Amino acid sequence: MIELVEPAVEAEGLELVELECLRMKTRWLVRIFIDREGAGATLDDCTVVSHQVGDLLNVHDLPPGPYTLEVSTPGLDRPLTRDKDFEKYLGAKVRIRTREPIEGSRNFLGTYVEYSTEGGRRIVTVDVDGRAVRIDRENVQKANLEYERPAAGTGKKAPGKGKKP
Repeated sequence: MIELVEPAVEAEGLELVELECLRMKTRWLVRIFIDREGAGATLDDCTVVSHQVGDLLNVHDLPPGPYTLEVSTPGLDRPLTRDKDFEKYLGAKVRIRTREPIEGSRNFLGTYVEYSTEGGRRIVTVDVDGRAVRIDRENVQKANLEYERPAAGTGKKAPGKGKKP
């Protein structure tokens, strides 16, 4: 489905951030996240992509049967799903959940400091409270930017939960 959807998104000058196709009880849920470099995607962009992708899916009978199509922006807690996402957001605060525990933990919140290759494997390094945690990219189950909202009146950032204030 990505091969069908991505060219339509890119034709609008947008980037396909993520595509999810989930089987629900009575229908499919097709969820598409789009973005535009610099300015971000608008509601109009989401509307245009929704119409174009909806037509493409209908013509190609994908997914088979009834479906709901959702098109939106990735939001403040943007998922990091591709190598280029990890390369782009170096230095950002991230929240990573691993498939297998590392030193007894599967959840890490810290500053993303390095994306390297060792022995053909991609390694994500996160500074968690001054400790460098190295995570094999294949072990990353979920990774998101962590939104930090500015603290009132200080100009400094206060911790956030990935949601708007």
